[in-house]
Amino acid sequence: MKQLDLLYSGKAKSVYRTENPGELVIKFRDDITAFDGQKKDTLAEKGSLNAGVSTFFFGLLEKNGIKTHLIRKIDDTTMLARNLTMIPLEVIVRNIAAGSMVKNFPIVKGTPLDPPVIVIDFKDDTRHDPMLNDDLVFALKLATPEELRELKQIALQVNRVLRDYLAERGIDLVDFKLEFGKKDGHLFVGDEISMDSMRLWDKKTGESLDKDVYRTGQGDVITSYHHVAARIIT
Repeated sequence: MKQLDLLYSGKAKSVYRTENPGELVIKFRDDITAFDGQKKDTLAEKGSLNAGVSTFFFGLLEKNGIKTHLIRKIDDTTMLARNLTMIPLEVIVRNIAAGSMVKNFPIVKGTPLDPPVIVIDFKDDTRHDPMLNDDLVFALKLATPEELRELKQIALQVNRVLRDYLAERGIDLVDFKLEFGKKDGHLFVGDEISMDSMRLWDKKTGESLDKDVYRTGQGDVITSYHHVAARIIT
């Protein structure tokens, strides 16, 4: 595998072409942002922590029959991934009311959600990732009814795997975001699954263990990320 030119640079990851058109190199950087990029910092070890957790979770999903873009981890901050045609949707699964759900709706933070709530957002920072309903997804031709049904089914399956795994390690999976891509007619989980894309609370203390620590200035976010990685990676 040979890393070639830069294809895309996001808020915290850079994506590179390889000599194989079906494969990409994804580099996790030490950048961290919040509030649509209004708050930005560069924090040592952040890239390696998210890369490690993401590759671990992708591997866990693969073991449970869920297709992901992961091919293999290259080094501490880099993974080799399948080149997917990404769908510009963010599929959010909520197990406990928190974040924007509490801000936008009359529900108390910490309220358990059974069954879990699925929210679909349009992935577009310039529009602040607006929420979509199914009819808008179809009108914008972002997914077919069959694809959207499968996206939701996969998201709930991912939720069961991650929630159970984290619960065994004393962590509540409050909510998380997934992104999906297509290849050869199949749907794959792509992007990342890390503390940047999840909301995690310690079961005993209720302490935040995710990017909320950075968003709200609750403490040292890298210490929290280290804590999560040490508890989940086996």
